[in-house]
Amino acid sequence: MNTIAPAPTPTTRALSWCLHLLVVGLLALAAVRAVADGRPHAVPTLAGAAGCAVVYAAGPLLPRIHGDRRAAAWWLAAVGAAWLVLLVLSADGVWVAFPLYFLQLHLLPRRAGLAAVAATAGAAIAAFAAHQGAFGAAMAIGPALGAAVAVAVVWGYQALYRESERRRQLIEELTATRADLAEAQHTAGVLAERERLAREIHDTLAQGLSSIQLLLRAAERTLPDGADSAARHVGQARQAAVDSLAEARRFVAALAPPALEGSTLPDALERLCATTGTRHRLTARFRPVGAPPALPTAHEVALLRIAQSALANTVRHAGATAVEVTLGRRDDEAVLTVVDDGAGFDPGGLPAAPDPETGGFGLAAMHARIRALGGTLTVDSAPGHGTTLTARLPLTRPRTAGAGMTSTETTSAETEAHR
Repeated sequence: MNTIAPAPTPTTRALSWCLHLLVVGLLALAAVRAVADGRPHAVPTLAGAAGCAVVYAAGPLLPRIHGDRRAAAWWLAAVGAAWLVLLVLSADGVWVAFPLYFLQLHLLPRRAGLAAVAATAGAAIAAFAAHQGAFGAAMAIGPALGAAVAVAVVWGYQALYRESERRRQLIEELTATRADLAEAQHTAGVLAERERLAREIHDTLAQGLSSIQLLLRAAERTLPDGADSAARHVGQARQAAVDSLAEARRFVAALAPPALEGSTLPDALERLCATTGTRHRLTARFRPVGAPPALPTAHEVALLRIAQSALANTVRHAGATAVEVTLGRRDDEAVLTVVDDGAGFDPGGLPAAPDPETGGFGLAAMHARIRALGGTLTVDSAPGHGTTLTARLPLTRPRTAGAGMTSTETTSAETEAHR
């Protein structure tokens, strides 16, 4: 079944009712004029008008006419036949040709509708000339002009309808695209927040808890003989727990690290080294290189977190006796360096992915944090030769995050993600 018309709207329904009223009015006019004027064929004209009205009324009442072009064509043929009978009986039937134009153009395909309109106009002109007993140009102007107006109106409406449909489809596509974009942005935001939370937890709570674990293990080894030493380790573990709790509370509140409150980054790094050296069997020293660079808060937080994570890796994995942290300025970059004399490692032998049980998130988190600010992170290490970690952050905001990374740094960064 072919759909011949779009779903009716209040406007189209109003136009349809106007067309129905026009047909009924013109048929009634033909019947009334025939009876009022006392014409010879008044009764047949009245019957012809009534029959045409009945055939026409069947169309709106039959649902199939609205959904099948073939049924609509048969109905139009029946209406046309009834109209021709009326046209033979009365010249007033010529006026019914005008609404028939609209029906034919609306219900038939374009070519068939145009042919039907031409045939209807020709029949109207011929019948009117026959009733008048003569033919003149004026007799052809009325039906022909009506046909031209009907074609222009219907085709113009169809063009407007097609344009409206295209715009409606574009609006629906735009709405769907906006919904997809909003969902994608939401998903990206969730992933970015998860990544941020993972970095913050790793660089604060996880490192603090790891430190507590090492201190308590040291306390276990000194019991029961070294009660004083055990008490010192327990006290340090309690202080580490206090610091981790403060980090957690500030982290939840999305504030700067407590180590940076009311102090500068060099002071925070110096306290970090002092705390690390006190809690573990390790000589940790901070050394500023030149005047400390002025950095935004986000850069200071990133460098402090990187230093915390690097020192935690040194304590847990390197077996080092000394570590030095330096902070300085080189060209247009702030440079943080962490150097230890530990066992070192082979960057190429790192596991393919971090292990939730054994760790391995440190370098991946450091690299993600530094890359988010447009900086670079490199690791120089070899078995038995210690490890040097260097973080560089631009003093000015880069055009593209991660710009300026050399091929060596890119290779290092890829391996760091597995430590």
